[in-house]
Amino acid sequence: MSDQDLSSKILTTLDATTSTNVKKLRKQILLQLQTDSDDKAAKKKFKKTIQALESDGKLTLGADGEVTLTKESQKSKKKKAKKEKKDKKEKKKRKKSEEDEDSEEEQVKVEKKQKMEDKEDAYEDGVPAQYEEEEEKADDIVGDEEKNAPCPGNPEGYTRLFLGNLPFAVDEASLRTFLAPAKMTHVKWITDKETGKFYGSGFIEMATSKCGAIAVKERNSEKIMGRPIRINFAPSRDGDIWPPTSKEVTGNGGQAGGSGVKAMSVKPDNCVKLFVGNLSFEIDDDTIIKFFANADAEVKAVRWLHHRDSGDFKGCGYVEFWKTEACEKGATLNGKNLMERPIRIDWTD
Repeated sequence: MSDQDLSSKILTTLDATTSTNVKKLRKQILLQLQTDSDDKAAKKKFKKTIQALESDGKLTLGADGEVTLTKESQKSKKKKAKKEKKDKKEKKKRKKSEEDEDSEEEQVKVEKKQKMEDKEDAYEDGVPAQYEEEEEKADDIVGDEEKNAPCPGNPEGYTRLFLGNLPFAVDEASLRTFLAPAKMTHVKWITDKETGKFYGSGFIEMATSKCGAIAVKERNSEKIMGRPIRINFAPSRDGDIWPPTSKEVTGNGGQAGGSGVKAMSVKPDNCVKLFVGNLSFEIDDDTIIKFFANADAEVKAVRWLHHRDSGDFKGCGYVEFWKTEACEKGATLNGKNLMERPIRIDWTD
C-alpha cells in the first residue's frame, strides 16, 4: 500500500471527536490491511506515516501516545461525511425516478401487447361468484357520472389501474385484501399467449374513481407477499371493451401464476391437431405421447416450438392425431397436470 493510501486509511479510521492510542490505532490499521501486527517493516512504515501527518498538521501525537485529529482535519472529515450522505440521498432519489420511468415503460409495453392479443383472443375478466351479488348491487347504485367523478388524487376520474411487479403467487382474494378499503371489481392478469406464463402484471377496475385514488395513493410501492407493487392510472383506449362484460377472471380460476383451465377456442371442422402450452422444459416426445394415451388418444406427430434467435424451447408445441375423434379425446385433458404443471390445450388448424 502506498504512503498516500495508508495516510488516507489512518485519517478515515480516526474518530473526529475523540483521541486514540497510537498502538491501538496501529494494530487496527494493520488488521485492516491483513498484516501481522508484529511485522517490523509495517510498524516502521506506520510510524513514518504518523510523523508525516503530524508534520502536515492533520493530526497531533501527544506525549501519552494519544493521537487526535486536528480541527482542520475534523472539519474536513465532517464535510466529507456530509457530502457522502448527500450523494447517497441523491442516488436514492435517482433510483426511485428510474423505477417510476420503468413502470411507465412497462405499462406502455403491456398496453401494446394487450391490444395485439385482444384482436386474436377475447379475454373476459371479472370476479369470483362470491362477490357478484355484492358488486351487482353496487353497480345499480353507482352510475357512470358518480363512478368516474373527479376527486382529490384522481382529477380525471379514472377507474382502470395498471399493476406491476406482482408476485406469481398472487390471486384475486389476496389482491382484494391488499387494496382494501378500496374496492376492486375486475382483474385481468397479463400472460404469454403461447405459454400461459404470468408476466407479473395486470389491469384492474375499481368500483369508483375515489377507490382508484386510494389504491394509487396508499398502496403504490407497498408490499404484497414481500414484493413492492407498482400502481398507476391506466385509462382504457378508444375501442377497448372495459370493464369486461363478464365477471369471470381470465384463466387460472382467479390466480395469476397458479393452475386453472382456460376456455378453449371454437373447434375447427375435422380438427386433428392441438396446441399444447405451459409445458415443463424437461418434456420429450415419449412423455407427451404417453400423456395423451391416458385418454385413448393416439398421437401421430409432435412438433415443439423454439425461439428463433436462441433456439431455446418455448414450453409449447403442436400435437397431431390420426383421427379427429382422438383429437377430441386429447382435448379433454386441458388443465390436467403433466410433469407437475397444468397443461394448456387448444384447438388449432
